[in-house]
Amino acid sequence: MRHLLSAGDLSRDEATLVLDTARELAQVSSRSVKKLPTLRGRTVVNLFYEDSTRTRISFEAAAKRMSADVINFSAKGSSVSKGESLKDTALTLQAMGADGVVIRHSASGAARRLAGWVDGAVLNAGDGTHEHPTQALLDAYTMRERMGRLEGLRVAIVGDIRHSRVARSNVLLLHTLGAEVTLVAPPTLLPVSVGTWPCAVSYDLDEVLPKSDVVMMLRVQAERMRAAFFPTAREYSRRYGLDRDRFARLHDDAIVMHPGPMIRGMEISAEVADSPRSTITEQVANGVSVRMAVLYLLLGGSESAIGNGN
Repeated sequence: MRHLLSAGDLSRDEATLVLDTARELAQVSSRSVKKLPTLRGRTVVNLFYEDSTRTRISFEAAAKRMSADVINFSAKGSSVSKGESLKDTALTLQAMGADGVVIRHSASGAARRLAGWVDGAVLNAGDGTHEHPTQALLDAYTMRERMGRLEGLRVAIVGDIRHSRVARSNVLLLHTLGAEVTLVAPPTLLPVSVGTWPCAVSYDLDEVLPKSDVVMMLRVQAERMRAAFFPTAREYSRRYGLDRDRFARLHDDAIVMHPGPMIRGMEISAEVADSPRSTITEQVANGVSVRMAVLYLLLGGSESAIGNGN
């Protein structure tokens, strides 16, 4: 791998290598000193044109735990607010010698464009409604840790598929790793291209739940909507929300996931979100390990992944 732009770019072996490396690196979190010398002397720039909490902090924590130098760049308060283009910002980063650039941008395809302008590795932290590959990797890692496998897992992804870069990346990656994915949403919240995706589609959540090993709930992204995609929030929740009654339809070993941020009471009830079978906080913790693995594999540290690190 030279960049990580799309979950679809990963082969089965490459994706498995990331997950295996993440498991090895996860032990760092249990140490008294949570730091490795692996990427000492490397510079990672977090280039965020959209607001973010979990992803930005996770990438920053991952880079710092690997001893990389981290520069956080926010579009707000930078020359971007004065009209500077992505290309000119990229050339500035190139001149500063960035070894890796983590980018989140509102435009689909921005990460791939950036990769053509800089010599360093580019990591897509979310581009428009297109993809979010490290989220898919941390989701797959969480599933494998909880369920013991990915091959043959039946995964339901529920909600606003149309505007979700997480859904697209998960479908591509989970298909590569041998899981069976079903998308569940009202027809208005499915993308036009969904027929080309390697997954099944259903409009009936109650029918899909008993057959699912993993249920991933998605937030309705109202900020990306320019039209009415469902009658009311109450009606959406009635048909596609995961509440206590629907949760009871799952088999006893099934787990519930959510990439965050959650709208409690709309797509998921507080009772379900906080249950022992919910992996929501685990996903956040696992995200650091997975992003450490991706940074290590892309930036080619001079040390082994774990090294001595004492």
